[in-house]
Amino acid sequence: MLDALSLLACLACAQAAPLAAPANDIAVDVELVLAVDISQSMDENEFALQRAGYVEALRHPDFIKAVRSGTTGRIALAYFEWAGTVRDDAVIAWQVIDGTQSANAFADRIEARPFRSFRGTSISGALAFGTELLDGTAFDASRSVIDISGDGPNNTGLPVTMTRDAAVAKGIVINGLPILISPSPTFSHLDQYYAECVTGGPGSFVLPIYAASEFTTAIRRKLILEVSGDPWADPWADPGADPRPVRIEAAAPIDCLQGERDRRFFSDPFFPELDR
Repeated sequence: MLDALSLLACLACAQAAPLAAPANDIAVDVELVLAVDISQSMDENEFALQRAGYVEALRHPDFIKAVRSGTTGRIALAYFEWAGTVRDDAVIAWQVIDGTQSANAFADRIEARPFRSFRGTSISGALAFGTELLDGTAFDASRSVIDISGDGPNNTGLPVTMTRDAAVAKGIVINGLPILISPSPTFSHLDQYYAECVTGGPGSFVLPIYAASEFTTAIRRKLILEVSGDPWADPWADPGADPRPVRIEAAAPIDCLQGERDRRFFSDPFFPELDR
């Protein structure tokens, strides 16, 4: 499995190499990777809402408070955008976040990025890349988390469950932010798909977004939960507010290869049977 994961990282991310953390170990409360979907199924308005949500969340006093309230009072944060691949110019390298200044600086770097999208939705490639980012750090952290957002199922590269399971085996928690503002008529159960096929690890959760108005609140809440380490208790949020993390149970078995099957007219060496 791990050999296949390494192969995927080479194939799906051939144009990007994970960037190393500082040479000396730095104690942080969590290593957090933000993996953001920029595939062509995301329209420009949706993408702008998503990016603004991350920027505002990182600058919000509640997020800073959550960071400062940890044992070390700091976290390590990395960010990349993905579609069918991950490209060099889509990666923001590891940075220690320990207060307003560093959080604002990281948010500024995200905000300054040009809008760009390309074909394919390789959740498996994004998870493999995020795992490599976490493997390459020199931080001393008790928790490692990949926070992945997206608006469609995996349709390129290895099966997503393979890379999910490989990451979880390394002690990585994967949380999901499925975006269902404009759900596909052929794939309307993305929240269940993320719960069954994408997320994993102790305390992992799915926080679906069903309306554009939920973006900013959902992303802020998700980051606070990931920093605080308790996904089912958010001490700084309005207890009556939505959206909130949910435990999603599928009404029927979920086909974790449905995205690949729906894209069978594309040739994929990992799924030769789908091209018959």
